[in-house]
Amino acid sequence: MPDLRLVERLAPGTAPPAAVEATVTLRFDERRRSRLPVHLDDGRAAALLLPRGTRLRGGDRLRAENGILVAVRAAVEPVSTARAQDPLLLARACYHLGNRHVPLEIAVDYVRYLHDHVLDGMLVQLGLIVVSESVPFEPEAGAFQGGHAHTHDR
Repeated sequence: MPDLRLVERLAPGTAPPAAVEATVTLRFDERRRSRLPVHLDDGRAAALLLPRGTRLRGGDRLRAENGILVAVRAAVEPVSTARAQDPLLLARACYHLGNRHVPLEIAVDYVRYLHDHVLDGMLVQLGLIVVSESVPFEPEAGAFQGGHAHTHDR
């Protein structure tokens, strides 16, 4: 039986950082699941028991049944980051990756996806510079998934 049952994602800005009592670090594939056994960063067993379809992002706050607040952290993962000086070339890359239903993190000067050497090769052939790195991955929520906006310092 888990120590904590995480049952609610709070609206952004409703839980000040000082109110958070614990953190949980999750990979992208784990943040897409609404039901999942997890371990908090302090080692305690917990369970995500969120409404079906809930998608978590780094920085989200969760409330446990007993009122404890837990902050979500996006785990560092192996990703590919593609850059191009030409915005049209970057848009073209997003088109081709999206056409393959690849989750994408899109910024003004790069597009990022979970590492895949085949996709890396395709983007290099298009003329982009692709590097493999390990960083937190925060892809777009999707136009119809009710995601919420975040601002990030990069």
